Amino acid sequence: MNKDDKQLIDTIVKGMQEQKAKNIAIVDMTKLEAPCPYFVICEGTSSRQVESIADTMRDYVRDNLKQKPFAYDGYDNAEWIAIDYGSVIVHVFQHDVRMFYDIEHLWDDANIKYIPNLD
Repeated sequence: MNKDDKQLIDTIVKGMQEQKAKNIAIVDMTKLEAPCPYFVICEGTSSRQVESIADTMRDYVRDNLKQKPFAYDGYDNAEWIAIDYGSVIVHVFQHDVRMFYDIEHLWDDANIKYIPNLD
């Protein structure tokens, strides 16, 4: 992992933790044929919390790294919000939707690091 990607991922995680995101996972797909090198995945308990996690994380990254996402989608129903930072795609889910799609296990050979919940 290069320095810029590590800094971005660390900042994304801290931004998620500001809104009590749960079950944060960093999926390293650098050695696989995948859509991007890294996913950062987390979940919230409601559509309101999912939206709040995504907004706070985007603001945190912008304020600390001066970096804006290339694109984002999913705010309409806030069951799954995806935010594209190029080398990192962030996924903020409601729990049931995350379990249904199980995207962190689509690439079985990926290295997955789970971040302990803060509370």
